[in-house]
Amino acid sequence: MQVAIIGASVCSDECYAMAEQVGRLIAHHNATLVCGGMGGVMEAACKGAREAGGRTIGILPDTGNGNPYLDVVIRTGLGHARNVVVVQSADAVIAIGGSHGTLSEIAIALKLKKPVFGLGTWDIKGVVACAGPEEAVERAVRQVA
Repeated sequence: MQVAIIGASVCSDECYAMAEQVGRLIAHHNATLVCGGMGGVMEAACKGAREAGGRTIGILPDTGNGNPYLDVVIRTGLGHARNVVVVQSADAVIAIGGSHGTLSEIAIALKLKKPVFGLGTWDIKGVVACAGPEEAVERAVRQVA
């Protein structure tokens, strides 16, 4: 099972802590974390997953190395178009905070009929708002199990 974590590359301390916890919980469920590979929410989720013994995949917008907590780095050179690859690679999506890039990933996920669970993110039809990291991960895992 692969769970995409989407969110801003620059985020608040609160979002960072939430994303780190989501990453840990994903690892505890033996799921693979997929993300855009950059900083902020993506880095925090990867950090949590790696510290809990999980696997992380970063689908980068460019040819760089991404955050230091990636196990697999996929250098796309696609810029924002890589958002499609991130979402398409996932069985479920968890959105944490975020701005317009996150909104585009949510829209792609909904269009592809992927379940989307939200933590302090866009309040739009199709995104299941969750009270905390535990609920988001439990619902994501249950949805695709």
